[in-house]
Amino acid sequence: MAFLNKIKQPEFWSNFAKVAIPFFVIVTVISLLINSSSEIFSGDFETLNKNNFSDGKWKNFFGFKVIFSVFYGLYITNKKMK
Repeated sequence: MAFLNKIKQPEFWSNFAKVAIPFFVIVTVISLLINSSSEIFSGDFETLNKNNFSDGKWKNFFGFKVIFSVFYGLYITNKKMK
């Protein structure tokens, strides 16, 4: 079945959400652990906020992860659906 026909099915979007949302959460948690593990484990959430989310940094932090998760979800769901 062609990709355009698959995306018209409600089942496709249900499966997409099952793939993309957990992937987004996992990528976000791993990214925070890699970039700011010392702040997380010491409980210094003010510095964590300052380094990753304040002054519009949240757009860059989440933007790539959202786009990557959407493409990954579309690819995997398209690949697995018949």
